Amino acid sequence: MPAIVEFEHVSYRYPDAEKLSLADVSFQLESGSFTALVGHNGSGKSTTARHMNGLLLPSEGRVLVEGIDTTDEDRLLDIRRTVGLVFQNPDNQIVSNVVEEDVAFAPENLGLPSEEIRRRVDEALHLVGMEEYRLHAPHLLSGGQKQRVAIAGALAMHPKLLVLDEPTAMLDPQGRQEILSIVTRLCREEGMTVLLVTHHMEECLAADRVIVMSEGRIIDDGTPLEIFAHTEEMLADGLDVPETVRLIDELRKRGFDLQPEDYDAETCAACIAEEIRRMKKAAAPEAGSLTGQEA
Repeated sequence: MPAIVEFEHVSYRYPDAEKLSLADVSFQLESGSFTALVGHNGSGKSTTARHMNGLLLPSEGRVLVEGIDTTDEDRLLDIRRTVGLVFQNPDNQIVSNVVEEDVAFAPENLGLPSEEIRRRVDEALHLVGMEEYRLHAPHLLSGGQKQRVAIAGALAMHPKLLVLDEPTAMLDPQGRQEILSIVTRLCREEGMTVLLVTHHMEECLAADRVIVMSEGRIIDDGTPLEIFAHTEEMLADGLDVPETVRLIDELRKRGFDLQPEDYDAETCAACIAEEIRRMKKAAAPEAGSLTGQEA
């Protein structure tokens, strides 16, 4: 698959900062992929995300969006049409007093015909399951619903890449699951490229690829199974791992025959139950044999 975004030896230093926030970062995102970007606070995750639509520009190196250099001011609108960015606090992105008006804000700024704006708003609200709230006041919605509206506002631009910078950080578990389900569906069913910046490691299990950052550098890059096979290294670097990963890792040390692909919560529970049944069955003949010998 072709790359939609390319980072080529990108370094970035915030004004007056002593250290680089990004240091020689290089990677590509393939079209249609779902990538999770993880790391502890200050690792460079959000700085990386803000480079993808030109909010930040490299101090060194370059970022290409569909071959367009983000430093090309004449193509900035094209870049921001391609890359939709959603932040962790939806209140910072909601600008209108009615949900559908907020979703229409970006398309209106593009100067699109009213019929096209209407179509895009209806489509975006449908994709995030918020059609019935289109005439509601955003400030009366729950945190998860507000985040859906913020995502709908980005989707109304028809981006090819959706970048979500810790969109679930302020949500409860149910809200996090709702947003993750929407994002996963957009990638798997709508073909949208997704970059999810997160510190909730369970969310990485839905991704095709996980990029791990520390001190402004990429320190690991692979599938979720490959990344979470390095549990001890992750914990040593101050990063967490999904609860199912911890559980399976501990049970394997105790003799359970569990595989890394069992990290999904439902699959994990089913495999543990099956393994317990297998172990009980294997132990039963031994118990019967001992009883016979005693007799």
